[in-house]
Amino acid sequence: MNLINTNYIIEKKSKFYGFLYSCKNEDEIKNELLKLKKEHKKATHICYAYRISNPFLEKAVDDGEPSGTAGRPILSVLQKREQKNVCVFVVRYFGGVKLGAGGLIRIYAKVTADLFNKN
Repeated sequence: MNLINTNYIIEKKSKFYGFLYSCKNEDEIKNELLKLKKEHKKATHICYAYRISNPFLEKAVDDGEPSGTAGRPILSVLQKREQKNVCVFVVRYFGGVKLGAGGLIRIYAKVTADLFNKN
């Protein structure tokens, strides 16, 4: 996997780190997830989504966030931008203030969109 871009957003004391990678298969994604878990041992969540073209696969993972509030918004940005062979990880450090479902959806989508807007 090749790291394409990174970003960082603070929202109501929670820290969100975004990572955009090019990827070819699920094994690469699993390996990168393990690396991120080692690097961010104190992170509350490592949510992600990916789209691979051959064979076509797409997946969204909420990693303990309420269902559909993290992985799905990440995947939605990838779909809208028609991105393939990419994976986005968003590492969250909870800051003590709950964001609510709408807030989570908005911030995970924003972190992801910003990864592409910086290119």
